[in-house]
This record gives sequence, structure tokens and C-alpha cells, in this order.
Amino acid sequence: MSEAHLTVGGPSGVETQEAPAFAISHKKLVMWLFIISDAITFGALLFAYGYLRNATTDWPRPFETSSVINAYAMTFILVTSSFTMLVAVRAARAGDKGRAITWSFITVLGGLIFALLHIKEWLSLFGEGLRLFANPWGSGLFGAAFFSITGLHLTHVVGGCIAITVVTLGYKRGRYDQGDLEIGGLYWHFVDLVWMFVVPFVYLLNIKH
Repeated sequence: MSEAHLTVGGPSGVETQEAPAFAISHKKLVMWLFIISDAITFGALLFAYGYLRNATTDWPRPFETSSVINAYAMTFILVTSSFTMLVAVRAARAGDKGRAITWSFITVLGGLIFALLHIKEWLSLFGEGLRLFANPWGSGLFGAAFFSITGLHLTHVVGGCIAITVVTLGYKRGRYDQGDLEIGGLYWHFVDLVWMFVVPFVYLLNIKH
């Protein structure tokens, strides 16, 4: 195992002390703790959703082919934006500030497109009669479960777009460094990962027969 060393000056001259081999900044540690707690929250919501679905005999299956195609399109956009965020972070590590800024804003654009597609889908479902505790297809619990999970995820996407924009602008002005951009990337990849669980649970299991 590799070891890191820290050289410091002392009364007897130069001394070498062992430093943690896997040091992590406090900002990144806070982000990891947030991700873990948020993963537990989403996990609990999806577990509750699965329980309700199995326990309810008239659970609706409202999604037609167009809704599933829209879900796949949103997935493609979010996965692509995760890739562009990765490119931005790697560019920042390489010292290519201009490229890092460009790809960060492309990531934000992808997130905004995802959000617009999601809102469009919600409006379509509203038009079909879906409400928080009522719908024309079956159990009223479906609306509460659907909007709770997708709404929380959409909030994370919009929040991520705002955060990455703020960090990128700060990075451009020298207020933030590549480490801050990397932390934003961690959050964005987490949001992407959560969506990979939302799609099969919420959409694919509820395709209209």
C-alpha cells in the first residue's frame, strides 16, 4: 500500500510525518454523507412504492407507449449529461478551464431539457385526470406515490442545475477550483443513478396492457 508523507519544519530541522494515504476534503466528505442519506431516502420511497403496488389490487397501469418512449428519452439525456459532467471534471483536472466550463454548461442544458420533458409529461397526465390522490384508472395512492418519487427526483435535478451553474461561474471567476467542480459531478452522477431505479419501478412496471 502506498503511503503519503508530509514534510514539516521542527526544532531539530526537517521532519517527515505520515499523512493519510486517502485524504478527503471536508467538502467532499459532506457531499458523500449527503449522498448516503439521500440514497436512504430514495430507497425508502421506492420500497414503500413497491409495497403499496403489491398490496393494492387495483393499482393503475396508465403508461402507454408514448410515456415509455418519453421516459427512455429522459434517461438518454440524463445519462448523456452525466458523461458531459465527467468530461468537464477531467478537463478541469487537466487545467483546461475553458473546456471544463463549456462542458459544465452543456451538462446544465441536459438537465434543463430533462426537467422540461418531465414537466411536459406531468401536464399530459394531468390532462388524463391524474391527481395527487385521484385518477381514472384505479387506486388513488398511485398519484401520491408517483408524484412523491418523480417530484423529489425532479427537485434534485433542478437543484443540481442551479448548483452546477453557480459553481461553474465561480470556477470561471477563480472563486472555486476543480475540486468544487468534482463535488458537483458527484452529486450529478448520484441523481443519474437514482433515475436508473425510478424508471423500472415507476414506469416499466406500470405499462398499460
